[in-house]
Amino acid sequence: MNPPFDPARQPVPEVLPLLPLRGAVIYPLAVAPLVVGQERSVKLVDSVMAGQRLLVLVGFPPDAEDPTSLEQLPSFGTLAVIHQLLRAPDGTIRLVVQGLERVRLLTLTATEPFLVVRFEPAPDHVSSPIEAEALRRAVVDLFRQLMDVTPNPPPELLATVEGLSEPRQVAYFVATTFPLDFANRQAILDLQPVEAKLRRLLDLLQREIQVRQVNREIQAATQTRMDKAQREYFLREQLRSIQQELGEGEEANEIATLRQQIDAAGMPEEARREAERELSRLQTIPPASPEYAMTRTYLEWLVALPWNRLSGKPIDIEQARRVLDEDHYDLDQIKSRILEYLAVRKLREERGVATSAEERPTSDPILCFIGPPGVGKPSLARSIARALDRKLVQVSLGGVRDEAEIRGHRRTYIGALPGRIIQALRRVGVRDPVFVLDEIDKVGADWRGDPAAALLEVLDPAQNHAFVDTYLGVPFDLSQVMFIATGNTLETIPPPLRDRMEIITLSGYTDEEKRQIAERYLIPRQLANHGLRPEELRFEPEAIRRIIREYTREAGVRNLDREIATICRKVAREIAEGRTDPVVITPELVERYLGRARFQEEVAERTDRPGVATGLAWTPTGGDVLFVEATLMPSAEHEPQLILTGMLGDVMRESALAALSYVRANSAALGIDPAALTGKTVHIHVPAGAIPKDGPSAGLTMVVALVSLLLGRPVRPDVAMTGEITLRGKVLPVGGIKEKVLAAHRLGLRTVILPRRNQRDLDDLPPDVRQELRFVLVENIDEAIQVALEPASVPVAGR
Repeated sequence: MNPPFDPARQPVPEVLPLLPLRGAVIYPLAVAPLVVGQERSVKLVDSVMAGQRLLVLVGFPPDAEDPTSLEQLPSFGTLAVIHQLLRAPDGTIRLVVQGLERVRLLTLTATEPFLVVRFEPAPDHVSSPIEAEALRRAVVDLFRQLMDVTPNPPPELLATVEGLSEPRQVAYFVATTFPLDFANRQAILDLQPVEAKLRRLLDLLQREIQVRQVNREIQAATQTRMDKAQREYFLREQLRSIQQELGEGEEANEIATLRQQIDAAGMPEEARREAERELSRLQTIPPASPEYAMTRTYLEWLVALPWNRLSGKPIDIEQARRVLDEDHYDLDQIKSRILEYLAVRKLREERGVATSAEERPTSDPILCFIGPPGVGKPSLARSIARALDRKLVQVSLGGVRDEAEIRGHRRTYIGALPGRIIQALRRVGVRDPVFVLDEIDKVGADWRGDPAAALLEVLDPAQNHAFVDTYLGVPFDLSQVMFIATGNTLETIPPPLRDRMEIITLSGYTDEEKRQIAERYLIPRQLANHGLRPEELRFEPEAIRRIIREYTREAGVRNLDREIATICRKVAREIAEGRTDPVVITPELVERYLGRARFQEEVAERTDRPGVATGLAWTPTGGDVLFVEATLMPSAEHEPQLILTGMLGDVMRESALAALSYVRANSAALGIDPAALTGKTVHIHVPAGAIPKDGPSAGLTMVVALVSLLLGRPVRPDVAMTGEITLRGKVLPVGGIKEKVLAAHRLGLRTVILPRRNQRDLDDLPPDVRQELRFVLVENIDEAIQVALEPASVPVAGR
């Protein structure tokens, strides 16, 4: 890059690049920033910077097209030099240029890749120095007047103008700082001599001063009118106060309306006293005050609440049974418990038991449905509401971390509102709805408070007859509300909150139950949703079974519903495109509409060699199977080493240690060479390593996997097991038996090894599951090993 051009030492070329400027004029002696972004302009700048940094600048109207000939440009421009250059990340170039001299454009010598012009100097000259000086002083005086009528002018502008002694400098400086349109800016450059430039500036300055003076007069007149309007406002406020004293005016009507609503709301005595006190205070607050709006909003909330509005009919047990049977397949125990709950409430209401606050029972439970996703927890609540002919309101508590979401905010805060409980009751308009608290197990807590603690008052029958929302500040009776909570797991629900609810567990469905649900509920609903008639699309039972086994693997039926909807969409498209014959979904057609099967039977494949056993696990989404894999490798240590992988929790790691200790201590009784573990490292891995796992129920599976490995006998592929172990070889009971057994049944396993003390849990299983599965109840690990391992004569895969 060459050094800047020095006009005192270097001659000016006759031909230079020409840079047109849209709507801008750069004067001689002026220093100005420019931004260059067009490709040809960037090339021009690169070429200029490679030479003497000289170029010719010429303006053209902002609404004109990019010039390609001199006819589209003014006759005069400015010879300029580039002082600074900065390349921006967006590809543009930022320049600082200084005008050197006025020039006349003669001819274009090139148009590509950019314009190149032949020019001649056309310096400014003064015809009459005395006249020029007089005009300079006049321009400075007018510029001073302009600054006087300009709001917040930079003080250095006037000082700079007054310090310039040459008329040419004054003309170009004022033209640069004075807001002019393009035509006048170019005219200042074109005019000769300098006196003509100054005369044009005098005319423009006088006009601008007159415009700004008129503008100031307009603003003064406007301010006068505003002062008058302000005075009228105060007078009107005084008049409004007089009208309020006389019972007249808009605000008086508003207060009268609120008073009527308070009378009609049927509030309890305490709430009515608070409402009347706030109404009296509202009459003394100026309407323009923010407190007026806050108080009015509070009163509007009070009068809008359903203090005495009830819905629904008396509880009809037979009607409730019919509705539950219509809406839900099976779930007999769940339905029976719901009917018992409703029967108790019916008798208490009919016989007037516990009508006073002191006599209210402290054990009246709140139902809480716990189960994996898709088993119909919220739909049970909807059925209860339909059976009772009550309105239903649902509030999702998932992710709620602020206690004020339940209790409400203090009225002192801007934008304060009641909590979700009161808001929902206002929306539903009655005080005895069926109120569903969905995802109660996903309530969180942080520095803003614990919403679960606030729910204690809501769900406690001994307290919720006088629930006080922080925003309302008065008790509201929630005793008539039928609260029903739903969640996926009990582990995250705090014990005090869990103690206030009666837990009803909904386990997963068997394949046959899913088929019945699909035929009775899911398929008719999806046909209606997709505009299909029953005679246009029909599912064979075996097709539904294939969808259940090969395309879904869940405790509920949510994914099954989605797969049925997928088939309905594809069939609806075929019918819309002209298909007339009915569609019958057979097992063979399932793959055509849903693609390849998503799940395969992998138990036999994964347990075909020693060291792999199939266990059963409980998860918040239902039961599942897990595989325990064990292997041996040489170790530098004499004593056996143990490696555990698969994101195992502390309890599960301790179960693995107990399993290894039991095998080592009883190796002779198990038929294992006592030296088999000497100098070896035992590695136990539980696949699905990205999923955390914990609990003691995998202890039995780990022992069986280790014994299978050391004896070289694979585990039977149709066997699954669960149970906690002790060092004495006992098998202790575990939880989640129903969910675990349903998972084994879902995967086609036929033998399940369980602790003997879990025998009572088998009564909770569906009859078809008890018939199809073989249950082996064991007390000792030896019994489980005898059932789980293949006979010694069975060949091992890969050997």
